[in-house]
Amino acid sequence: MELTDEIKKLLYSCGADLVGIGDISEVENCNFKTGISIAVALPKDIIIDLQKAPTKEYYDLYYSLNKKLNEIVMAGEDFLKKRGFEAYAQTTGRVEVNQNKRSKLPHKTVATRSGLGWIGKNCLLVTPQYGSAIRLSSLLTNAPLKCDEPVSQSYCGTCSQCVKNCPAQALKNSLWTVGMPREKIVDIEKCYKKQVEIMLKSTGIETDLCGKCFAVCSYTKRYL
Repeated sequence: MELTDEIKKLLYSCGADLVGIGDISEVENCNFKTGISIAVALPKDIIIDLQKAPTKEYYDLYYSLNKKLNEIVMAGEDFLKKRGFEAYAQTTGRVEVNQNKRSKLPHKTVATRSGLGWIGKNCLLVTPQYGSAIRLSSLLTNAPLKCDEPVSQSYCGTCSQCVKNCPAQALKNSLWTVGMPREKIVDIEKCYKKQVEIMLKSTGIETDLCGKCFAVCSYTKRYL
């Protein structure tokens, strides 16, 4: 079994629902040539509840899925390093987010280049299989892996369910293209401020979680 098949098999066996491999050699300030994108799907009952309001169950799940993803990508890093390749798992403990809520290499960037999906009008990754009802992580490497076809355009079309249902009215109804600035898709400050407000009101927890925009996504509803 070739290396590409082996790493994918390992990541799926560790609990990944989607795995893609992409060329990130042209990404600015990136020292790796290949990115592996890993997604895990949210349970359907959690998503249905989020169509109304954020829940304590979603809050708990959010952090448990992050932990699961950390374990998956670390297993991938260990696998590749033991075979003599450079590898770096982008775990939650390693990814630094600046004051503008940006990371150096977003998981979404790796995901689009790995063919998992596109950036939706909700500014989240949209996958054909699960819509935006996923959590993402990524693993960077210089191992000689076969890359999947990247996704370079939006398939949201005329759908604007996330835009219409955004509690903050922060979404701008923009169809994503590669390299599009985040500001053309979402007003991030309005988004985060409203998330904290409605999460506190709904659960008593003061944190920036909402979920409405992916819960109402047409592709998410196909998964449901």
